[in-house]
Amino acid sequence: MRKTLFVAAVLLFGVSISLTVGAERAAAQGPAGNGAAAAAQESSRSLNPIKWVKKDSKNSSEAPGSRSEAEKKLTPSLQAQGLLAANTTVSDACASFTALDECLAALHASHNLGVDFNCLRADVTGVHTSADVSGCKAADGEKAQGLNKAVHQLKPDANAKQATKDAEQQAKDDLKGIGQ
Repeated sequence: MRKTLFVAAVLLFGVSISLTVGAERAAAQGPAGNGAAAAAQESSRSLNPIKWVKKDSKNSSEAPGSRSEAEKKLTPSLQAQGLLAANTTVSDACASFTALDECLAALHASHNLGVDFNCLRADVTGVHTSADVSGCKAADGEKAQGLNKAVHQLKPDANAKQATKDAEQQAKDDLKGIGQ
């Protein structure tokens, strides 16, 4: 009796194991029948949500390679307009800015209002470079602030809101000019 019970238990255990392994093999082969291709495509989708977002690096001006290309294209134009000195590149002037359009707007505002760009850059970015900002009124370099506020601090008699709006439009025009 004991031996029969033992054999039955081993047999039942073996059958359950074989059914489990067989089911895993069938699942590993993927779906079959109508709609199998669509179901297989859905099951192969990545579980990483970062991969769900499509990136368009060709049109992004913040892509690593395209910003340097845009800076190279902009340098001669900005030097011709008198926004940059002949020995300065856009890469040098905009190194402390996170976005190229912000740097271009600051360059234009500086040029339009006759404000020292180094002072404006220090106020807008909050980053001190090797440039001398000791003669600046409010360039403390402690905190980054908006272009509007920085213009108002450096040139209180100017219409800072309109000057900022004009400079931002000029920056957009510069980027359109190079196809960005």
